[in-house]
Amino acid sequence: MTPDALAAAVRGSLTAAVAAGDLTLEVPAEVRVERPRTREHGDWSTNVALQVAKAAGRPPRQVADLLAARLRDLPGVARVDVAGPGFLNITLDAAEAGDLARVIVEAGDDYGRSDSLAGARINLEFVSANPTGPIHLGGTRWAAVGDSLGRILTAMGADVTKEYYFNDHGVQIDRFARSLLASALGELPPDDGYAGAYIDDIAADVIRRAAEDGDPDPRGLPLEAAQEAFRVRGVDLMFDQIKVSLHDFGVDFDVYFHEDSLHTAGRVSQAIERLTALGRTYEADGAQWLRTTDFGDDKDRVLIKGDGNAAYIAGDLAYYLDKRERGFDRNIIMLGADHHGYIGRMMAMTAAFGDTPGEHLEILIGQMVNLVKDGVPVRMSKRAGTVVTMEDLVDAVGTDAARYALARSSADSTLDVDLDLLTRSTNDNPVFYVQYAHARISGVSRNAPAAGVRLADGFDPSTLIDETESVLLAALGEFPRIVTQAGTLREPHRVARYLEELAGHYHKWYDACRVTPRGDDPVTDVNRARLWLNEATRVVLANGLRLLGVSAPERM
Repeated sequence: MTPDALAAAVRGSLTAAVAAGDLTLEVPAEVRVERPRTREHGDWSTNVALQVAKAAGRPPRQVADLLAARLRDLPGVARVDVAGPGFLNITLDAAEAGDLARVIVEAGDDYGRSDSLAGARINLEFVSANPTGPIHLGGTRWAAVGDSLGRILTAMGADVTKEYYFNDHGVQIDRFARSLLASALGELPPDDGYAGAYIDDIAADVIRRAAEDGDPDPRGLPLEAAQEAFRVRGVDLMFDQIKVSLHDFGVDFDVYFHEDSLHTAGRVSQAIERLTALGRTYEADGAQWLRTTDFGDDKDRVLIKGDGNAAYIAGDLAYYLDKRERGFDRNIIMLGADHHGYIGRMMAMTAAFGDTPGEHLEILIGQMVNLVKDGVPVRMSKRAGTVVTMEDLVDAVGTDAARYALARSSADSTLDVDLDLLTRSTNDNPVFYVQYAHARISGVSRNAPAAGVRLADGFDPSTLIDETESVLLAALGEFPRIVTQAGTLREPHRVARYLEELAGHYHKWYDACRVTPRGDDPVTDVNRARLWLNEATRVVLANGLRLLGVSAPERM
């Protein structure tokens, strides 16, 4: 019996008690069961009696006693105890508990998936690094976390569009173009420009591409035309490199949205006109303002400056409205640690459009990442010159270790990544620990048929009675809840931490219980049942690693 099935059974017992007149209340739409902290408290526990006692006008323990009497009659339930103020502790019989292995194996890739977000259209925007240099560590963290979150939300049934906001409009692009031109001319970069080997490489590529296309050498053009030539080709070349880096990191976006299109297509003007029609704007000091203080912001924001140019927030307005008009009812944006001050104005903007902050727009803030090698912080990239990049991290530890390390900690806390740890093939390396569990399971599955143990020869779940088997089964049953929790809270690290715990339970079970018989001993029902449990664990580990974009190796 899965936790969801047991939760439905508990709710059914509550509904039956109401129908029989034993209780008078509105049955909650959802009843939750959870794994108790200690095994002595049964397989599963629920606080539903405490949850409904006030509405029922009865003490929680009385409600719990009524439900316990009904639950004890359910097939597969071995014992129900009422504990404390009214908790229900439920123990399943061995066959019912063990049958979860069959459910998982038969579900395969679908185990852990749900329809809890069915019908939701979510726009998930992350990374969105300026196309003026390689992706730095902060962007790399968002690539790992954002892609994992997208996979998790999809597993919950949502229609997720992963989007990259291409910042190709503004002063940073002008600085980039001037930096390329300076490199091409053999000059020092501007004081506010960009430096590093990548600038030299792109500048050389711009010159080479111009020659291949039969265009004039941009170095010989007048200053303004030269800068424009380096801007057009340079931005495209840099963004191509960013896309390749992301793809190699296992991250591909559904949409690459160009900021410049908001201005060239008139979307900024349309958004301001919408807000003006709603009475949200006003004129003052020769500028046009948005009344964001009406919606909790600390000050009103300029939309159109006195010189007639759009302020930065005007692009944000247009981009948000564009997403809503594309049909996204939930928009999630992942931003770096230096964007805390951005939240208030964006939520006020959302409310100004008549939407609900926190529902139609969510902003997640990620903290900094520090690399450590030999106990010393790694400060600079050989290629970028000023920051450590995605390529630096992948070159040092590989894509799997990089993604796992960045996704396994809460994104709102500063993260120190120990490069020495992530290259070790030892159990203190978390990604190795989880991947090795999957490889060990795969080895058992490969070797079992030679010993006469096959899944197709039957499955008697009642034979899975060892304590380590009960613990492992309970952990396997938690996976769907963990996935839902990780998606609901926008915290993919919960999946990684769960996988580490599951791997630990598997290793203990592996040490205590043999799948194949010893020597000439005959194959028994318990051998076959354990092979099913072995395979169920493999399915869950593989599904969990897939949600994190990490491979599940069969050999290590």
